[in-house]
Amino acid sequence: MPNPHCPDWATALLNGFSQIFLQRHPLCGLLCLLAILFSAPALFGGALLGGVAGLLTAQRRGYAKADRQAGLFSYNGILLGLLLSLAVPWSALLPPLIIACAGLSAMLTQQWLKRTRGPRCLSAYTAPFVGLGWLLLSFTAPQSTPTSIEMTMPNLLAAHLSGLGQVMFLGQPVAGALIATGLLIANRRALGWALFGSAAGLAFTLLHHDTAQALSGLGGYNSALVALALSQQRRQPWLPLAGVLLALLLAPGFTALGLAPLTAPFILACWLIQATGRAWHQASLDAAPCALRGNHPRLR
Repeated sequence: MPNPHCPDWATALLNGFSQIFLQRHPLCGLLCLLAILFSAPALFGGALLGGVAGLLTAQRRGYAKADRQAGLFSYNGILLGLLLSLAVPWSALLPPLIIACAGLSAMLTQQWLKRTRGPRCLSAYTAPFVGLGWLLLSFTAPQSTPTSIEMTMPNLLAAHLSGLGQVMFLGQPVAGALIATGLLIANRRALGWALFGSAAGLAFTLLHHDTAQALSGLGGYNSALVALALSQQRRQPWLPLAGVLLALLLAPGFTALGLAPLTAPFILACWLIQATGRAWHQASLDAAPCALRGNHPRLR
């Protein structure tokens, strides 16, 4: 429903920020935007430019207004703007590069949506961001490793919140707190699962003795996203639990291949869980007539 107090373009842009956390809620998006502004102001311009470029590309190409308003053409552009602002030194070429990548991500999203509208199809999630991100990172300098952080209870609590912030490359607990507040406003249940996923990632990374990774929040952001995505199936609470475990097991594999994980473990874990569930459901439907035939005397 249109918001009389907020223009359509602003609602669509804010929804793009909230869609990073699989929500459609302008206030949640505003708090995500503020998380960037307060904790990493150097990344703010790139994130905003990426979101606007994705939205304008969708508008100029006549993509469905409902999808534009939902923020579906903005969130990959926002993530690409953040990544490029973080990985590429500032120059006059950076804004056009963000605009081009964000526009391309919107076009890729549209092609995915055209082919996967059915209920049995897999969602794109952040696949355009990951694909383009890997391509871009192959031309940039390697990312710096996390700095050592002392193992204390306050740092553990901060790392739990930072697991939410690291979804947007924000390692400060204030960013995680603002995002958590946005999720609380949008969907309390989603917040609970996101915090669970971040805690699971933190514990898993600590058990593998990667303290710097754990306390910076880098161990928890993929599992937080998986928990958010799969918890939408309210009657199947085992789905997010299985997805979180799978994402945590997959993440080291991308590093071993020399790829930045980005949100790839989240995407792959969701796809595997969803594809397995649908294959199981289809197998059950296919087996049902056989079972009925064996039990009914007229069909033996």
